[in-house]
Amino acid sequence: LGRPIDEVGPIEAKDGWEIHRPAPSYEEQAATSELLETGIKVIDLMCPFAKGGKVGLFGGAGVGKTVNMLELINNIATQHSGLSVFAGVGERTREGNDFYHEMIEAGVVNLDDKTQSKVAMVYGQMNEPPGNRLRVALTGLTMAEYFRDEKDESGKGRDVLFFVDNIYRY
Repeated sequence: LGRPIDEVGPIEAKDGWEIHRPAPSYEEQAATSELLETGIKVIDLMCPFAKGGKVGLFGGAGVGKTVNMLELINNIATQHSGLSVFAGVGERTREGNDFYHEMIEAGVVNLDDKTQSKVAMVYGQMNEPPGNRLRVALTGLTMAEYFRDEKDESGKGRDVLFFVDNIYRY
């Protein structure tokens, strides 16, 4: 756990956050009725996403869940300059590799300048011990919290989409 598998090299981090942290108080959590425009017309019309809300995408094998996630990540990166965190829990190695390369092709992962990448990915593959897979979802959540809580030049945190695939394997 914690070792890069993308052949880009070690992760250079200035901070380290624990994955087991206390949740923010109810008062600290931002409730809003503002909607997130995903750029996918059927989602924006039929089941709009509330900013700060939670959404589940459920379906059988081969119905397009991963394609929808790829499109959401790409649209948020290009239209809103947003960030996404993807936690692959119990993914097949091939699926994780394919998803990673699709992110590169879409320009969401920038291998030349990592600071320009718009998605962070963490995987606990099927062949790894259950303890690793358990920690992957928490690691992804901690990464999303970091991006949300770290302030930019204007003193604001960033909007982050957090994806877990597959929650049933968590």
